[in-house]
Amino acid sequence: MPTIKDIQSIAKNRSIQLPKKIRKANMIHILQEKEGNSPCYSKQECTNKICLWYIDCQKEFNKNKK
Repeated sequence: MPTIKDIQSIAKNRSIQLPKKIRKANMIHILQEKEGNSPCYSKQECTNKICLWYIDCQKEFNKNKK
């Protein structure tokens, strides 16, 4: 499960500027959009198991679904 620091490090390595005060899901949405993908983290059930965020995403999705 990626931490906030992990996500910030990924963004920095990709030269993506993230706002200072932002939720984890929104950080990931920004990264997904910059990659040219849909900002779908924790919004839907997914089968894209090669996605970097897949495991954490589906845990969040199932937690929010309840």
